[in-house]
Amino acid sequence: MRLSLPVLMLCGLISLAQARDDGRYAQSPLKNWFNSLKNQTGVPCCDTADGRRIDDADVEMKPDGYYVRVDGVWYPVPPDAVINVPNRAGVPIVWPFVDQNGKMQIRCFIPGAGI
Repeated sequence: MRLSLPVLMLCGLISLAQARDDGRYAQSPLKNWFNSLKNQTGVPCCDTADGRRIDDADVEMKPDGYYVRVDGVWYPVPPDAVINVPNRAGVPIVWPFVDQNGKMQIRCFIPGAGI
């Protein structure tokens, strides 16, 4: 987990501010993995929206899919936003963005290792 923290920060998991790769995480063992993540429509996650690490308590699996809590509000995760690869970071990560209409959307989501 300690090794993955710099990469989580690389993807902007601390805030919705645009993430910038200034090279300080170039040696992280998960850098290439994060950069390779794409949603099911082929849109890259780290390059197009900022990811946030979320707690397991902020993820729910319901019969109609995943729901994530971002800034205290629950959002449904579109099925094509779910990343279906093993989560090497181990923690749930969501890549939210605000669309042109000002509405929060989920671009990508990868469940935690135990979800």
